[in-house]
Amino acid sequence: MTVRRGMTLKRKEALTGYLFILLPLISLMILMYYPILRSFFISFFDWNVLEDPKFIGTENYKTLIGDEVFRTSLVNTFKWVIIYVPMSVITSFLLALLLDRKIKGSGFFRTFYYLPVVCPIVCVALLWVWIYNTDYGILNYILGIFGIDPIGWLTDEKYSLVAIAIMSTWKWSGYNMLIFLSALQGIDESLYEAAALDGITPWQKLRYIKLPLIMPSIYFVMLTAVIDAFQMYTEIFIMTKGGPGYSTYTVSYYLWSNAFEYNKMGYACAMAAVLFVIIMAITLIQNKFFNREYDA
Repeated sequence: MTVRRGMTLKRKEALTGYLFILLPLISLMILMYYPILRSFFISFFDWNVLEDPKFIGTENYKTLIGDEVFRTSLVNTFKWVIIYVPMSVITSFLLALLLDRKIKGSGFFRTFYYLPVVCPIVCVALLWVWIYNTDYGILNYILGIFGIDPIGWLTDEKYSLVAIAIMSTWKWSGYNMLIFLSALQGIDESLYEAAALDGITPWQKLRYIKLPLIMPSIYFVMLTAVIDAFQMYTEIFIMTKGGPGYSTYTVSYYLWSNAFEYNKMGYACAMAAVLFVIIMAITLIQNKFFNREYDA
């Protein structure tokens, strides 16, 4: 009788748990999984939104292979990831290391560095468009003081991606900084005290204590930074519209252009499917790499 009551209580607890997760699960299915599956389905159709979709099989994917603009967008996307992710992660980590020290006014600096995160991305992008302006931007004005000719930060193909990466790093570093800072301050002080008795140097403390213990946070930041970088769109739309030429065209921006400017929804969904596969593959590679680091 006791066992039967125990099983009944266990089933009630399980039922209560399922009821609590039911609504979020339904929302996840409707708002995330269904659109993803629907997008894959639409990628096999020629659909301009206004007319009935026409099944064309894999023609959209075949067209992608020969689409020079898509290839350029894909290359630019990888360039963006290579430029932005290390810049953002390293900047965030250095800020966290600085604020991890017991200095006066550290709370103010945490707030100061985090403020850009809460600013709307559209406002931030417009602000940096003015800063980068070739004729009257403050950045070129400062360079002019040192005798350096004005640089077309957003109008020169050599600088456009780097310029947007600097803006994005300034915008988002505060978020990752808090993640790193939380991880650093979660390290047991006794480890530092024991290491100090052995005469450990600051570099050795960083290499052998801090980095290994915050590796899960580094993995999380790297993973989310790469995923976000592959989907970067708003900055491009506000600051360059893909220019100059196609130098800042990314897959996300080209996808949006085909979907909402040219009404090629099926073709855009094919791009989304390709981008999804790329992000998934890179995520699995990152996961395998960091798991190997943990095992080591």
